[in-house]
Amino acid sequence: MSRIGKKPVAVPAGVTAQVSGQTVKVKGPKGELAFTCPEDVVVSLNGDAVKVDPRDQGKRARSMWGMSRTRVSNLIVGVTKGFEKKLEITGVGYKAAAQGKVLNLSLGYSHDINYPVPNGITIATPKPTEIVVAGLDKQQVGQVAAEIREFRGPEPYKGKGVRYEGEFIFRKEGKKK
Repeated sequence: MSRIGKKPVAVPAGVTAQVSGQTVKVKGPKGELAFTCPEDVVVSLNGDAVKVDPRDQGKRARSMWGMSRTRVSNLIVGVTKGFEKKLEITGVGYKAAAQGKVLNLSLGYSHDINYPVPNGITIATPKPTEIVVAGLDKQQVGQVAAEIREFRGPEPYKGKGVRYEGEFIFRKEGKKK
């Protein structure tokens, strides 16, 4: 039994949820999101809560049960509060600057990296060494943050590169003479 899947997802005031077949549409103060649940689960709207149940007791249905409930919960959090990920840049001369719908990154390469910001995502650079990725869709925010981190991931010797805020980098000792 999925402990997460058993809990219904409460729909707060100011948010409207609509279930049609396997699709859940949520509209709130920040915007509108939708998610199509897999065929292995049954989605229903009971008053002010969305309930997700497995169709049978098969392994796949039980796996999709908790995942679907969490995705529906993320829709509701997304349209009420939104999601954000913070990235830190460490290294001499490494910096970032948001210019409209393009993020300009200087990460020690011979050229600057211009990352086009996807629709639905806002990128801010409060400091040249800090990037804030924000949006409604948790998956999209995480994907964009991962793509930015991928340009120059943190290395274990000096810790230079792009890392998530609060991420621990296992440091290694350099060569000895």
